[in-house]
Amino acid sequence: MISKFLKTLFGLYAGIFFVLTLFIVVPVYACIFNFFSKEKGPKIAHKFTRIWGKALYTFWLVRKKVKGRELINPKQTYVFVGNHRSFLDIPLYVLSCDNTFRYLSKAELGKIPLLGYVIRNLYITVDRADKKDKHRSIQVMKESLDAGISVFLCPEGTRNTTSDPLIPFKDGAFRLAIESGKPLAVLTVSHTRRLLSPLKPFQLSPGTVHSIWAEPIITKDMTMDNIEELKEQVRQIMIKNLREDEK
Repeated sequence: MISKFLKTLFGLYAGIFFVLTLFIVVPVYACIFNFFSKEKGPKIAHKFTRIWGKALYTFWLVRKKVKGRELINPKQTYVFVGNHRSFLDIPLYVLSCDNTFRYLSKAELGKIPLLGYVIRNLYITVDRADKKDKHRSIQVMKESLDAGISVFLCPEGTRNTTSDPLIPFKDGAFRLAIESGKPLAVLTVSHTRRLLSPLKPFQLSPGTVHSIWAEPIITKDMTMDNIEELKEQVRQIMIKNLREDEK
């Protein structure tokens, strides 16, 4: 068992490494954003994000196990959804499939120095307290899907800091999937909270994290009357995977 002191020391190392990488990756992203077209830019940026995620996990001594990767067609456009339990989830999402996608992110994260620049230009941001901005973000996500670029949302809306396996889902991801008619691909992540708890964000342990894909859910024949049913289906998939994987 790693002591609290060692976890804190390793967490400090991981944090410093992350900040140092920002000074390398931000100029690379800036070049991508400014020198490539709107069609090519997101794909190149996402490939670079995958490289960055691999580097972070390597230096943080975090390994990954991905189950069901073959269920996700890299040439298909999806509405991706995943549970959110730790900061370690973000790299794991991008390392779990080969598809290009854009995250939906809280607008306030775009104010973080250096990282905020990447978020504002690479992600789709939303001010959850502003109804007009919510509508704008939905339109941007639909445009992204129409352009063949998937989107990734966390239906819980924030990190789950409770002892419950999941917190209540918001409607946005499910509404988007139904309105766009795109398949809904469900990713369950586990073991991330064991290594980096949302309640102890400065204490990191080396180890292995898991992600599990389910068979994508076809939504093209669904209507808004199906939204609660769809939410419950996704919830049961995630709970089942969490219970089986964390025994």
